[in-house]
Amino acid sequence: MNICVFLSGADLDERYTRPAREFAELIGKGGHTLVWGGSDTGLMKVVADGVRESGGRLVGFSVSFLRDWARKDADEMVIAKDLAERKALLLAGSDAVVVLAGGLGTLDEATEVLELKKHKLHNKPVVLLNTAGFYDGLTLQLRRMEEEGFLPVPLAELVFVADEGAAALAHLEESVATR
Repeated sequence: MNICVFLSGADLDERYTRPAREFAELIGKGGHTLVWGGSDTGLMKVVADGVRESGGRLVGFSVSFLRDWARKDADEMVIAKDLAERKALLLAGSDAVVVLAGGLGTLDEATEVLELKKHKLHNKPVVLLNTAGFYDGLTLQLRRMEEEGFLPVPLAELVFVADEGAAALAHLEESVATR
């Protein structure tokens, strides 16, 4: 399975890097491919290292202005012209999406894939990996949107929230197998 992971390129605290590395190792040991933003920095590097070291493949999608930070030993690296093209390529090149801790770029990517899924423009499973409660606020907001009628489909059809990588991967494997 090609698993797209949206996450930060920043160097982060151990409470985020350790669970990200554990999830990456599950991807690699499971024989899956990491599809990611291609950077060799921060949390992106932690996950790419974990997948590579545990036997998985790396398929990166970077952008021209970040080319200097692209991982040199990726199995495949595509340089998109801009962030919009990169997001489209990441989604097209994956079977599932997992959102790890990240900043505005990660939030933008997450909300776009949820919006596309809401409109049935893809049917790939999407998981928020809620490491250290990072997405508690977003999850609360999404539930409020559902309760107050802002979502035309049940929240459970849009996204699965997992507190641990093993639960995230189990959900993806089950969802992709039954699609």
